[in-house]
Amino acid sequence: MDEAIRSIVGRHGRLTRPIAEIAGGDDLFALGLTSHAAVNVMLAIEDRFTIEFPDSYMSKNTFGTLDSIAATVRELVG
Repeated sequence: MDEAIRSIVGRHGRLTRPIAEIAGGDDLFALGLTSHAAVNVMLAIEDRFTIEFPDSYMSKNTFGTLDSIAATVRELVG
């Protein structure tokens, strides 16, 4: 799951560094993730894992790091 999320963020996140150089706790917004790119990441994750992010999860906290994205996906996949 973590590798799939990393791949999606790498493709859709428009980050300033290669995804291979980014640690799980690095601030993705500081690395160039915009709100528009975060929506693209969210949509790709929803498609890949057949989940839907509730409105309450639409925040910088959810999409701020690879670790927070993975934790949220694990919770939603259940």
